[in-house]
Amino acid sequence: MYKLLKLIEDDATLTHEQLALMLSKEVGDIKSAIDKYERDGVILGRKTVINWDKTDSETVNAIIEVKVTPQRDRGFDRIAEKIYNYPEVKSLYLMSSGGFDFTLLIEGKTMKEVALFVTQKLAPIDSVTATATHFVLRKYKDKGVVYGISEIDERGNE
Repeated sequence: MYKLLKLIEDDATLTHEQLALMLSKEVGDIKSAIDKYERDGVILGRKTVINWDKTDSETVNAIIEVKVTPQRDRGFDRIAEKIYNYPEVKSLYLMSSGGFDFTLLIEGKTMKEVALFVTQKLAPIDSVTATATHFVLRKYKDKGVVYGISEIDERGNE
């Protein structure tokens, strides 16, 4: 039921009844399918996308590239486990090519907090050989959601 999963991914607020109507299925079939997907680990959670820039919350997001030396018999998995267990780490990806092995998305209260995370928690991990931190200045689209219409810069249109 690819269509069911896409609908849930796009809007987790849809009820079983709405999903059944949209897919021409019985409500019980939808509920059973969702329950099975949750048990099997296909559905891992349901999230709401918040535009934190429109709240009083002050956060800093950063993308960090990490170069590591893979561990014997465990490859990248053990290092990844150490990294993703930090609450600051929102996403962690193993990359297939380029100068770095992992890409992390992290969140902190200030740039200093992010810098301290890198220097005190990430860099000291055995096997980490290099990091590069990129601070996110503005989100335009995240998790498939566009963050409103950006102001047009008219400077180049004279």
